[in-house]
This record gives sequence, C-alpha cells and structure tokens, in this order.
Amino acid sequence: MTQSSPTHKVMLLVGATSDIGHATALAYVEAGWDVILAARDAAGAARNAADLTARTGRPVPVVALDITDTAAFPAFVRDLPRLPDTVVSVVGLLGDQARAQSDLADAALVMRSNFEGPALLLGLFAEHFAARGSGTLVGVSSVAGERGRASNYVYGAAKAGFTAFLSGLRNRLAARGVHVLTVKPGFVRTRMTAGMPLPKPLTAEAAEVAAALFRGAEVTRRDVVYVRPVWALVMMVIRAIPEPVFKRLKL
Repeated sequence: MTQSSPTHKVMLLVGATSDIGHATALAYVEAGWDVILAARDAAGAARNAADLTARTGRPVPVVALDITDTAAFPAFVRDLPRLPDTVVSVVGLLGDQARAQSDLADAALVMRSNFEGPALLLGLFAEHFAARGSGTLVGVSSVAGERGRASNYVYGAAKAGFTAFLSGLRNRLAARGVHVLTVKPGFVRTRMTAGMPLPKPLTAEAAEVAAALFRGAEVTRRDVVYVRPVWALVMMVIRAIPEPVFKRLKL
C-alpha cells in the first residue's frame, strides 16, 4: 500500500451495494475522484461499478470485504493499492426488532454490522491517517441512535455506539490533520425502507444523502451533518421528553 497518488484523490466506499453507497460513489466519481468499492457482495458491487463506469467513463475497482469479519481488516487495509484520502462507511443493517428481541444471533448481527465492524475499520484507518497527517473518515450513522425507542432499539443502540465512537475519534484526531464526519440521514427512500410508510417532509432520496455527505466531507468540512436539517429540531424535541412521559409513547 502506497501513501500517495500522482493523479487523483482516492475514496474507499464501504457498503457499496446499498442505494446510498451507489449514489455516494457517483458523487465522488463525478467530482473527479478515483473510487474503490468494498462490499461483502462483490458481484453486486461489480454491477454498481459497471454502472458508474458506463456513466462516467472512469474505471471503478471492487474489493471484497465482510464488515463482520474484523480479523480480516488488517490484511484488507494492507492489500489496498494505496492508502485512500477518504474512507466512507455507509454500512447499515436495519434488521427486525421483533426477531432481534429473542434471537441473540440476529441481534448480534445488527449490532456488529452497524457498530462493531464499521467502528473498528474506521479506527484502523484512523491510525494510518494520523501517521500520514491527513485524511477524512465518514460514518453514516442514524438519528435512531439519539434516543432508544421501543420500535428499533437494537438498531438504534448500535447506531448510538457508532455515533459516540465517531465523536471520540473526531475529538482525538482534531489536532492530527484527520477530519471525521458523522452523517445522520433520517428516513431515506431506499430498498431497505421499501414498503415502509415514510413521511415526505422527513424523507430524503439517496442522491440527497450523497450530496450532503460529499459537501460535508470535502467542501465545508463539517463535524455532523443532518441530511435534512429539520431532523436536528425533531431529535432535540424527542431527547427533551421526560422519561416517564417517553415510556408511555408508542415510538
């Protein structure tokens, strides 16, 4: 793995088969970046890479990565052709709350997919970026992590952990030349949310998330981005509800 490139900046996208991942990759490629797609489903990532190449004429390599196979992370990073300038994790597994309540393996998969895997991988890249003195780490978390709700507290707890990890990483690396961005999309119209009743004013499109992510990471250098700013107000109200009242709400 080399430290620099004579031509374009490189972004590594983890979670490349998702709708948000595909839109994010397109935003970076169209901005002139070289993009590497990483996903457990290498065939699905290859289809997205082919689409990106057809749209832009730029080659988009694909590498296999299972975000739950944390033991493979050091070799994965070592075998990259070069150390990326930016690493973006859009990995997410909504899971099924009812099943996760009684199925420990299912709950563990949700927690490992949304917190353990992404956090450990970004933490590993953080060490390389700190040694180099530059780099950007982006984690797509969720407003669901701001307060536990009965309807999705396993997923929400995992995202809460990821949000806290990114915050601590940002605090530690602020003086080391490494930028850490937390993105909170709220509801997004994707395959993962297909069939769910989504409130239109609070629901973003995948391309909207990608645009906000790219701007926050590479232009404005923000710390935390709510894709739709209204979510900051919504969550401030939800966090302020007293616990005795909150327990009686069906959220």
